[in-house]
Amino acid sequence: MNITRRHFGFGLAALGLSACSSTVPAGSGPSGTSGLPADLRPVPNAGYDAWVAAFRTRAEARGISSATLRAAFRGAGYLPGVVKRDRNQTEFKRSLEDYLSIAVSDERLAKGRAAFARHQSTLRTLERSYGVDAEIICAIWGLESFFGERRGNVPVISATSTLAYDGRRGAFFEKQLIAALKILQNGDIAPARMTGSWAGAMGHTQFIPTSYQAFAVDFTGDGRRDIWSEDPTDALASTAAYLQRNGWTRGLKWGGEAGAPGIPSGRSLQPQPGGPVFTVTSNFNVIKRYNNSDAYAIGVGHLADRIAGGAPLRASFPPDKYGLTKDDRILLQKRLTARGFDTGGADGVLGPKSRAAISAYQSSRGLPATGDPSQALLSSLN
Repeated sequence: MNITRRHFGFGLAALGLSACSSTVPAGSGPSGTSGLPADLRPVPNAGYDAWVAAFRTRAEARGISSATLRAAFRGAGYLPGVVKRDRNQTEFKRSLEDYLSIAVSDERLAKGRAAFARHQSTLRTLERSYGVDAEIICAIWGLESFFGERRGNVPVISATSTLAYDGRRGAFFEKQLIAALKILQNGDIAPARMTGSWAGAMGHTQFIPTSYQAFAVDFTGDGRRDIWSEDPTDALASTAAYLQRNGWTRGLKWGGEAGAPGIPSGRSLQPQPGGPVFTVTSNFNVIKRYNNSDAYAIGVGHLADRIAGGAPLRASFPPDKYGLTKDDRILLQKRLTARGFDTGGADGVLGPKSRAAISAYQSSRGLPATGDPSQALLSSLN
């Protein structure tokens, strides 16, 4: 079945690279609202209420019972923050070097190896059952929810109904809302536990409702396809099933850095000019069915290889447009932090917090607060 899990920019909550970066850690409360920002809690909206009233008729015509609708919408409501986040998505492109610095950070790799060790028996069983490498399944888990730590706690019924009512992608989100209601009607999850990202992606491996309907499996045999549980088994199995049914070839590597030992034949790919060259196979394209991005697929593949004990990339990346290498950027972050300008860490990725720190430092020196790094700026911090 050739179904894409994502039809638009749902992203990686754990990476902060995307639409789902505003989710909060799982387990913040059974109601799905505790710990959420104020704008992700229901507020009165007469237009939304009228839309829901009309929607109930359409839902019942699609086989949703009145009892399911009552239970699903009890406590649900309009979430202004969902609309804000949907409309404020910015189109930007990180370099592959920055992407991999986040996707295969030391912290994520350490947590990934620990998670793999804890769940190795399950992951190997899934590998035998579906033919998908255990490390690939684990890596997707790591990129989607930081190995279950950041599953999101936004009520899915409120999120999808808000976006369906808003109308920018109304037909798509009404389809997701209907699918979510069918999941509830099937008894897979109670309404209060059906939580996820602000855009409706759910569970350990962030399935949207329609993809859940198509691919989720009850691997534990308890009668429910529970991708939300603290036990990630059903979620990991659902991801394996997704990849298998989208054409995963058993025993074939995704690819790897060109020239590295054991890399099979395939097509050549260099996502960042001057950076490493990769050789990728058909399984690389299957990973892209999960998220249609070369960087994402390389991130999954490389994280999987590192979890398995593989080496870092051998080739280096060129300096950025400011003439700084990753080592330069890390040093810049360390020096700023030492001066009291907090960059939020020293990973070589100059995100909003690092740029705010640069601006603050520039202002303190009477310089134009551009937030842009430079070799001169780095030298001034020596």
